[in-house]
Amino acid sequence: MPLVEPKEMFDAAYAGRYAVGAFNVNNMEIVQGIMRAASGEKSPVILQVSAGALKYAGLPYIMKLVKAAISEDSAVPVVVHLDHGLGFDMCRDCIDGGFTSVMIDGSHLPYEENVALTQKVVEYAHGKNIWVEAELGKLAGIEEHVQSAGHLYTDPDQAVDFVRKTGCDSLAVAIGTSHGAYKFKGEEKLDFERLETIRGKLPEYPLVLHGASSVPQDFVALCNKYGGKVGGAKGVPEDMLRKAVTMGVCKINVDTDIRLALTASIRQFMAEQPEQFDPRSYMTPAREAVKNMVTHKIRDVLGSSGKA
Repeated sequence: MPLVEPKEMFDAAYAGRYAVGAFNVNNMEIVQGIMRAASGEKSPVILQVSAGALKYAGLPYIMKLVKAAISEDSAVPVVVHLDHGLGFDMCRDCIDGGFTSVMIDGSHLPYEENVALTQKVVEYAHGKNIWVEAELGKLAGIEEHVQSAGHLYTDPDQAVDFVRKTGCDSLAVAIGTSHGAYKFKGEEKLDFERLETIRGKLPEYPLVLHGASSVPQDFVALCNKYGGKVGGAKGVPEDMLRKAVTMGVCKINVDTDIRLALTASIRQFMAEQPEQFDPRSYMTPAREAVKNMVTHKIRDVLGSSGKA
């Protein structure tokens, strides 16, 4: 199956009250781990590429990895998506480079500037039949270049106005999730009332949750056991994510959990087998750790098993 754009994927997810996982990719082993999980679960999947991944691996290499992945299992629908596009030029380059979906992130801009930037990207993308995700509101936390000291929750009425003016195809909303591994200092809480209001005002419209890693404590403990310093890391409880899915969220982003799974595995291997220096020896179990983590997300959080 060739790369697809997200419309049918999200329509089915909304109707079936499940979500599609958007998993960030940076190298071959991460791509393989995600795709093997999606294939095993017969789940649609989004391979998500950040600005940092583009800088690290390069657009041509990323696309070659994605194309190799979809040729290995042609039965699983795959979207390749730009995560937090920095501006029009980056979105344009990814569209021209073969991406089937892009996100333009103007959430840090004044409202009218966000509208104008998003409109510009939508006009270019829709001319090539490419999906556009945008963001309204701000998520606290730090992930690569995306950072904010505090939350700015999405205003439901403004969300309606934003979608109408920009023509964006999906919207990332801020309801209390955060980027990075340190999402909550106190009690975990998401504003489900706000989500319900937005959903009521934008019925059947694809909503997205960023900053939705759950930061599994077994990965944190394993990292710390073998020399890591990831103290106090806390994510979004999985029961909250499942509730958001039942309320119509169609896409959930996962990045931090992939990093933790990969790094915890490598740290453990290097500590227990210090004589090993062949990268294949430690990247093999690391790839398996990514696969197992993504399988759990698909099966137990997103509910997308068997939906391919």
